[in-house]
Amino acid sequence: MKKTLMVAALSGVFATAAHAQSSVTLYGLIDAGITYTNNQHGHSNWQQTSGSVNGSRWGLRGAEDLGGGLKAIFTLENGFGINDGSLKQGGREFGRQAFVGLSSTPFGAVTLGRQHDDSVVDFVGPLALTGTQYGGTQFAHPFDNDNLNNSFRVNNSVKYTSANYGGLKFGGMYGFSNQADGFANNRAYSAGASYNWGGLNVGAAYLQLNSNGATGAAAAFNSGGAVSSDNTFFARRQQTWGAGANYAFGPATVGLVYSQTNLNGLAGIGAGASGQTGGIAFGDGSAHFQNCEANARYALTPAVSIAGSYTYTRASLAGTRPHWNQFNLQTAYALSKRTDVYLQGEYQQVNENAIVGADINGLAASSNNKQVAVTAGLRHRF
Repeated sequence: MKKTLMVAALSGVFATAAHAQSSVTLYGLIDAGITYTNNQHGHSNWQQTSGSVNGSRWGLRGAEDLGGGLKAIFTLENGFGINDGSLKQGGREFGRQAFVGLSSTPFGAVTLGRQHDDSVVDFVGPLALTGTQYGGTQFAHPFDNDNLNNSFRVNNSVKYTSANYGGLKFGGMYGFSNQADGFANNRAYSAGASYNWGGLNVGAAYLQLNSNGATGAAAAFNSGGAVSSDNTFFARRQQTWGAGANYAFGPATVGLVYSQTNLNGLAGIGAGASGQTGGIAFGDGSAHFQNCEANARYALTPAVSIAGSYTYTRASLAGTRPHWNQFNLQTAYALSKRTDVYLQGEYQQVNENAIVGADINGLAASSNNKQVAVTAGLRHRF
């Protein structure tokens, strides 16, 4: 009897120890709001919106301690619309992220799967308000042309993210086409780095997509490749690079971001993650975008923040040179560590002879060259 009790007690100890070495966490974020827009296809609109700042999601995150600073890790993350309960990211079960990998304390992490952070998102996105909780979706640069708002994910990807070496971090990603006779038919790769020293943060990154859309009568789009259905542009080649810096002093942070996107063999501006359609179809055309953003945020109290940005974008599209000016402002009040309410507004103006109307990211386009949107929302994290 004593031996039986001892074995049972030891089994319980070892089971507890094993359980302590691995963990699975359920997490998520819900962002719901009411948005007023002065012009959507020629009409004003009041609408209940989901993800005006951060896309609503839930996920499972797990880690198993393998010893010696090595862990097995995974993340499965679903995106959904809180207004109607629909799946986002093309109806995928885990459309935001689905990956598994190994993480080493001294060396960093290698992960494989569908991953939502290419290097531009990882290293430049946090320096722009569109890549943070201080503005998000509707603060994005026109059409999210540089993907700083993370409009699309990369399938079939292998990603490396370094450890933090005295403030220096770097990484890269490669997304396979997975096509036996078309190695470059819809592939992606990116690389970037960031450095933190005191209140100073700097980052830079490069992203290239090859054949991420059918651009001619003889072209065959590989839908099983690196990007599919959620990318903003469909082109023979997309090259995006960016750099930025911000500096925090006391409760204030100020920053600057520059990004550039070049498109060759452009098929058009398609229906991206936000569902917007720019109505451009150039066939075998090209396009060029340059974005300059100045931003600032300030913590008035531990519970109240205010943030704003100005973005100037100029482009070369189908022989024209449109340019955009967008002003953004947000204030948020934390009801608790997990729940806050926010009020934010955006004003976008395009030059009058542009071939596209104003189009704040995540909303339907204006019928003219100006658009104003105001959102009052609630965010809850769990």
